[in-house]
This record gives sequence, structure tokens and C-alpha cells, in this order.
Amino acid sequence: MQTHRHEVIIVGAGGAGLMAALYASRNTDTAVISKLYPTRSHTGAAQGGISAALGNHEEDNPDWHVYDTVKGSDYLADQDAVEILCREAIDVVLELEHMGLPFDRTPDGRIAQRRFGGHTSNFGEKPVRRACHAADRTGHMILQTLYQQCIKNDVNFYDEFHVVDLIMNGDRPAGIVAIELGTGEMHIFQAKSILFATGGWGKVWQISSNAYTLTGDGNAILLRKGLPAQDMEFYQFHPTGIFRLGILITEGVRGEGGVLLNDKGERFMERYAPTIKDLASRDVVSRAIYLEVQEGRGINGKGYVHLDITPETVNHYLQKEGEKRRIDREYIETKLPDILDFCRTYLGVDPVHEPMPVQPTAHYAMGGIPTNAETEILANAAGDIVPGLYAAGECACVSVHGANRLGTNSLNDLVVFGRRGGLRAAEYAKDADWVPLPDDPAGEIRAALEGIRNANGSTRPIELRERMMTIMSRDVGVFRTEEGMSRALEEIRELQETFRTDLTIDDTGHIFNFDLLEAWETGNLLDLAEVTAASALARRESRGAHSREDFPERDDENFLTHTLATVDVNGKISLDYKPVVITKHQPKERVY
Repeated sequence: MQTHRHEVIIVGAGGAGLMAALYASRNTDTAVISKLYPTRSHTGAAQGGISAALGNHEEDNPDWHVYDTVKGSDYLADQDAVEILCREAIDVVLELEHMGLPFDRTPDGRIAQRRFGGHTSNFGEKPVRRACHAADRTGHMILQTLYQQCIKNDVNFYDEFHVVDLIMNGDRPAGIVAIELGTGEMHIFQAKSILFATGGWGKVWQISSNAYTLTGDGNAILLRKGLPAQDMEFYQFHPTGIFRLGILITEGVRGEGGVLLNDKGERFMERYAPTIKDLASRDVVSRAIYLEVQEGRGINGKGYVHLDITPETVNHYLQKEGEKRRIDREYIETKLPDILDFCRTYLGVDPVHEPMPVQPTAHYAMGGIPTNAETEILANAAGDIVPGLYAAGECACVSVHGANRLGTNSLNDLVVFGRRGGLRAAEYAKDADWVPLPDDPAGEIRAALEGIRNANGSTRPIELRERMMTIMSRDVGVFRTEEGMSRALEEIRELQETFRTDLTIDDTGHIFNFDLLEAWETGNLLDLAEVTAASALARRESRGAHSREDFPERDDENFLTHTLATVDVNGKISLDYKPVVITKHQPKERVY
């Protein structure tokens, strides 16, 4: 078993991990460990843009961005962190431009911006162009740009090394354990600072925009170390995933003028959000689609609606609203090339000539590993930190998204807090001593993996995954009830017991043993599903992405709080709460 030493270790090579690595590597020996080749990380799937109040098309202001983010969060976001996100976004976007990111341009050469859901001018007055974009490949361009910069900066990369455990010595992190996929060998990585940037866990649900690899590894590892998970009940369903497949159709389609239509050809968002219509925040639009389908207005009575970007339809509504702008086929082909390709490839639908069938898809975790604004991981509701341990990106919850994330704010989150995390991790590592590795640092995880390898039950991991996804989609989806979530919690716990006692895998070898690692990932997903259902069951209100049919109103008196869930050594979940940080914007009813 090989042992490696680096002052700062970043777990995950998406946007947050690469931004952290880039900044940490300027002052410290830094390594990135990723189960994927970095440019295959899921940040590359982000399409429509990254928001910054640049005002390149019309007046904009970071104070308006703060307001939109807080309002969109249903007032659960910590407003001090939101201030940091929206103000530093401007500097970070310009920095990405200077690094070489090929943003689309205005006629006078500035970064082009488009409208996006929930982004408004003058505190909700009208939609504003705030999303900086590179066609519909913005995340891909960010990922490529940051990876090139990291290579230039001599960051150490361990590609296709799957991190499976965090090594603690008392209450201090000492390193991590990873499996080299090509050999099956375990490696120990000792570090002074460790930052987790492992992404989301959308594969808990049946229809998801997330890649197969998004299994919440970092979150599950830290849960097993007794650290809390925050606001797990809030998981965003993006309103426009390709029907049945869940592949994302960017909000940028609606930002460019696309409209949602039901079976009657009605632009139904005029009923649910009369001011900003199709550009309402994602929780509002997802619920609207669900209700249209539930009330029999899905296309041909099925579980989807149409998203229409055809020039005829868009120009009709632009004219109706008094806009002079007109679009044509060339414009759509230029602005949305990947979306057109997805639909033509997977559906046989050409969006230039016919509408796209869409349905809500599990998309983004607002909750995760609790951190402060410096990305330091919190050990409890009191705000005590774990020295030397950090998290950034989707796996983390600094709570800039609260109960619902605005479109494009995910990419802000990655680069703003990835940068902050890299700087803080490097600063800590410069003065910290090496924490000694305990005896047999990989003993616990080795035993767990060998238990999976040698299991002689009858249930394969994929069976557990499929049952879990069915349960969570049925009972912990867009709409929720106490009866359904209680049933889900009971059934998920039965699946966990099956995982412990009746598991089997086919491949017992070592070289590229994805059978073994996918079984381990299934255990992660089951743990996160349980915590999600338990946190949701305890929140007896509707807020943002958490919509309860039995408690349809928001309850600020009892639930203007963050949920923190911990799991003890016996697997029992305990819930604690901490207040939301409110600075300028007092909670009020959201009106669209």
C-alpha cells in the first residue's frame, strides 16, 4: 500500500475542486484526486451560464442579484454568504475571461449575457440579462479553462483514484484513502488540509440530470465520521429535463425566449407566475408542470409538457409582449447548439421546427456538508469547525441557495467558494503540522470493501438502486406528504438492511472492479436517501423545493432554520437546527 504526502489535497476535479487547486497550488504542494478524468467531471454538463451583475446589456446591480438569490431561496439562504457570492461573482467571471474562457460576445466585444429564471432588475421589477454564457456549453468551458490553468500551475493529479475514506486522528483529519481503479490497490494520501468537492447525489432519484457517477461520496464519508449534513430535504427538480431520460434542457432556452405549453397549447406559466412567466424560479416552474400533468393537461395525457423554441412561437410571444427582438433558425443554432444536438440525437426531435417534450428532473442539492463562508467544515449547529477540513461546490452547504437555487448560481458557487477554499486550505497548511497517521489507517474501509467483495447474498446493487430510486421518486419528489415520506423512510431502511445482509456482486477481482465500487456507491446513496427523507419528514411546512401537500404554507415562526442531521455509530439519525443569517431582506411572500 503506497503512501503519498501533499500539503493540500482536493477530493474531486469539477469546477470547485479545480478552482481550489489552482489557488492552493500558488503557495503549497497541492494534489487533486478524482475518480474521473478531470474534464469528464459533471461541471461540464452545466449549460446556460454563470451569473454576474456585469450590466453589459442593461443596468444591473449586485444588490439586485443578492435580492433575487435570497428571494429565490425562499429566505433560507444565509444572507452574509449570499453577499459574498454575488459581489465576488463579478471579479471571478472577469478572471475566468482573462484565463481564456471563450464567452460569447456582444457586438462591442464585452461578455454576452442572457436572461435566466428568477434574475430580475430593481428588486423584482422585470427580467434582466445576467447569465454570462459560452453558447450552451458554459460549464464545459469553465472546466477546460481551469484544468488548463492547473496543468500550467503544476498541480499534481491522481486521475481515476476513487476516494473511499477520510483518515482521522482524534478530531483532526490526517489524510484520505483512495483506490487506484486500474490496479485495485489502496493508496494513503497524507495531508495538512483536505477539501472535499465531490459534487451531488442526484442518482437517488429515478429521473435525474446527474451523471451515473454522482453518488454523494464525500457527503456519505463525512456522515460516517459523525459530521452533520445540512438541509438535505432541499433537492432541486429542474423543470425541463428530456422526457424519460432526464437529460437537462438548459434554462437558457427560456432565457432566449422559449415558452412552456400544455396539451391545449396554453402558455400555462402565465397563470403561475404572471410577471416573469417561464422565467420564474425552478421550484415554481417544476410544481407548475407537475400540476398541469396532474390535472390532465400533459401532452396527449402523458407525463410531460412542451418547451417550444421554434421561431414562429417565440416571435409570436415576443411581439405580444412588445419586444422588438426577433429570432431565426441561425440564432437558435448559434446560441443553443448542444440542446439541438441532444434532442435530435436522443428524441429525433428538431427544436427549430417542433417543441421538445420535458418533465422535471432531479438536478441539484441545495444541502450538503455544512461550512462557513471560508469553506471550513462545521462540526455542529454551534458553528465549531474541524481544523484542516474544507468543502466547496455542490457537496457543500455554505447556504447561498437555501431552499431553492437560482439558475446559474451553481457555477458562481463553484468558482467563488472554490477560490476561497483553496486560499484558506493553503493558508492553514503553511502553518500547520502534519497530523500523524494512525496505525493501519485503511483498516476500517478495507474490511468494509472486502465484506462487499466476499458477500454471498442474492441481491445485486443495481436492484437496490432501482428500488431506492422508485421509492424516492414516488414519495420524496416534487410533492411530499407525511404518509409517503414515512413509508419511504421505512422502505429505505429495509434496503439498507438488505445491503448489509443479502448483497452479492459478480466481480471479485481488483483491476477496474466497478462492480465493487458501484456497490459501495449504492451504500452511499442509501445513506443519503435516508437522511433526506428523515430531514424532509421533520420539516412540516412548504418552502422552496420542499413542497408538502399536507403543510402547503411556509412557516417562518417554526422553520426559518437550517436542519442538521447526524448519524451515530448505530445508524440512528439525530436532527438539530440552527438559525438562518438575515441581514437586509426580511422574509416575505414570494410573488412572481
